[in-house]
Amino acid sequence: MKTHRIFSSGSMLLLGLIWSCLVYSQQHFNPAGAGASEHTRALQDALRESLPFEDERDFEESRRGLVAEPSTRQIIGANGNMVWDMSRYDFLLAGEDFDSIHPSLQRQALLNMNYGLYEVVPEFVYQVRGFDLANMTLVKGDSGWILFDVLLSGETAAAALALANDTLGALPVRAVVYSHSHVDHFGGVLGVISEQQARSGEVQVIAPKGFMQEVVSENVYAGAAMSRRAVMQYGRAIPVSPFGQVDSAIGKGLAAGTTGLIAPTRVIEEDFEEVVIDGVRIVFQNTPGTEAPAEMNAWFPDQRVFWAAENISATVHNVYTLRGALVRDALQWSKQINEALYRFGREAEVMISSHNWPRWGNERIRQVMRAQRDAYANLNNQVLHLANQGVTINEIHNRYQVPQSLQQQWSVRQYHGSEFHNSRAVLNRYLGYWDGNPATLAPLSPADSAPLYVEMMGGREPILEKAQALREAGQYRLAMEILNKLVYAEPDNQAAANLLAAVFEQLGYQYESASMRNVFLAAAQELRNGMPRIPAPRGTSPGMARAMSTSQWWDAVAIRVDSERADDMNFTMNFITPDTGQRFVVEMSGATLSHIEGFQADDPDVTIGIDREDLDQVIMGMTTLGQLLRSGVGTVQGDAAVLTRLTSVLVDFAPGFEILPGTAN
Repeated sequence: MKTHRIFSSGSMLLLGLIWSCLVYSQQHFNPAGAGASEHTRALQDALRESLPFEDERDFEESRRGLVAEPSTRQIIGANGNMVWDMSRYDFLLAGEDFDSIHPSLQRQALLNMNYGLYEVVPEFVYQVRGFDLANMTLVKGDSGWILFDVLLSGETAAAALALANDTLGALPVRAVVYSHSHVDHFGGVLGVISEQQARSGEVQVIAPKGFMQEVVSENVYAGAAMSRRAVMQYGRAIPVSPFGQVDSAIGKGLAAGTTGLIAPTRVIEEDFEEVVIDGVRIVFQNTPGTEAPAEMNAWFPDQRVFWAAENISATVHNVYTLRGALVRDALQWSKQINEALYRFGREAEVMISSHNWPRWGNERIRQVMRAQRDAYANLNNQVLHLANQGVTINEIHNRYQVPQSLQQQWSVRQYHGSEFHNSRAVLNRYLGYWDGNPATLAPLSPADSAPLYVEMMGGREPILEKAQALREAGQYRLAMEILNKLVYAEPDNQAAANLLAAVFEQLGYQYESASMRNVFLAAAQELRNGMPRIPAPRGTSPGMARAMSTSQWWDAVAIRVDSERADDMNFTMNFITPDTGQRFVVEMSGATLSHIEGFQADDPDVTIGIDREDLDQVIMGMTTLGQLLRSGVGTVQGDAAVLTRLTSVLVDFAPGFEILPGTAN
């Protein structure tokens, strides 16, 4: 049953939920058929022979500079909850080759087992790695720390800073730098500084141009859908084991703590902007349109250190991320890396980034930068090369191949992104989802078309028989093609679901991309056991609520409007936040809620005044606007029933919807 709470963002701002700890016991995991098939084993053996495992420079670099490891491999929250548990991955340290893991991905997963405080540049740059998906980079200024990226959760960020202070001597935080608009790089900020420190100017909070806009647009407007898909991409509901989640390519996984946000106090506006922070000279390079729409690199000219944010890591990244986001510009990404290579890379002696491990030595740095530049440029150019010869979006992932010269370089293997979904993304960016065939322009939904396919194939028995034969022959993608039709046509057919799960499982074992592995294994588990139990939305942290603009909040409210129910509704509202001096006109017309800042209607149906400080409670989901007004907080002039009418057409979103048929609990 849907409930309606006027303007409550507990179901709207789902950013925190994306990263919340899923309540899904590993005992629900069905290990039936969990072993690698003979076909999968043969594939893994061939890869062990063909890939350049003799190149072990990454292992040397990832271990270099270890200063201290914490006394425990777990981070516990204030309520006794498990926020982070690195010990779950200890099976990777046993030295065994697992046939259920792509050999290259297993290598990456082992490299990401680093856990502790590392000295990157003596007495200047340190990193805490393995405490979360991202790294925390600590730069020592004249009087304190400059923190570059502060992890996903407050608990892991606080633990990382404590390890550095306990080991190196306690220093105050003088600045926090957000490299970009993804939550694993800013969500832990309240674990290292307070809002008051930022507001008073004691601590600078620095971010790239467009940061706040992208934080909200990427993570809030499609929050419920992204939350659900993130569960699959990061393997949050599948066990950590050789048969389940083993890595997330750019780190082990996602911490399960609390997230927050402090709005930047300084925004880097120029393409290249030099600043001095606590005596440290830094040149920031804005790189819009790369790994995030708002992102920046940094160059330390006096120390010849290049910080690559998440634009360069130890993998080819996602041009399209499976959790859902705007398609990124592979060509622009390549060009920004090339710009950094020629401006900074020719002098750099150390390169650090927000994920994985550093690189030392100018020759090594330039080699990695060139390989990354070439990988994204080749992806863009060769996809378009094929598209201009008639290859469509439904074919491109089977036609595009990474050049052998790049395949033999570990730094551009497909651990996070993959040539499959990245190639489709490039074509989609330029030509859209349509392949030019009218039959696919307005296709039937799978649940509507599948029964016809099943009927024409002779029904369930021939399909199951043929699919089983294809599975035994190792023809997993063909088996998937026909089983998918049967599962959509007969959502209650558990035999079909189980067989499709077994097929998904083998495909998951074979993929090098951690994202694709997790998606296939998560889908297999859901087909066998139903959807994971996803907790109710946690609402928004105080820091997140205060950082979000009132205009962004109204945009998010508008997404919750059910147009079918709102089609005969019309009103005009003046909305004022007296403490900030902001004025808005909010209109409902054409079954659509719109607003504009800086104006007031001459003859509104209602005028509502409420301080932004009080509105924060609504944004956090602690109360509703109607409840606040009825309690005497704020003012209402005119037709107060407008709020009731608006309430009646708002829908609360929750990410607990099924993606595959027949997986709902």
